[in-house]
This record gives sequence, structure tokens and C-alpha cells, in this order.
Amino acid sequence: MKAVVTVIGKDMVGILAKVSTVCANNNANVAEVTQSILEGYFCMVMVIEISKLTCQLDELEASLKASVPDMVIHVMHEDIFNSMHRI
Repeated sequence: MKAVVTVIGKDMVGILAKVSTVCANNNANVAEVTQSILEGYFCMVMVIEISKLTCQLDELEASLKASVPDMVIHVMHEDIFNSMHRI
């Protein structure tokens, strides 16, 4: 099982480290990540493995939001993501 994590906001030091640490602490493995800085805004999309997750997805999302409170963070299960983006 996988989930998609998006993180957007003003760029600052340590965003990737903080998000990755929360994932690791909850046994979510980062499978893929892409990030860029667009005119001072940090944009990141992660695909995480959640088959061994030690909490619920909503709890993971809350922990991620607490770790970088100035960012907009969304966590979506891959099944929902795929359903939303299927024509």
C-alpha cells in the first residue's frame, strides 16, 4: 500500500528532513520524492509505502502538519488518488 504526500509553502531549511523523520518515526518508507523551489515556494510530492504504518493516515497527516506548521500538507491513500485521477 502506498500514499501520496504533498507539501507546499515558503521555502525554509529542513522541510524534507522534518517530513522524512515523521514518516520514518511512523514506519512509512519514502519510495519516491520530487521537490522544487518555484520563486521561493517549496513544492514536494512524496510516494510513501504505508503497509507497515504504525498509525492511521490521518494521524500521520496531523504529525506531518505539526512538524512543519507553515506548510500546506496533504496525505492521500493511493487508491483514492488513483480513483480521482482516472478518466
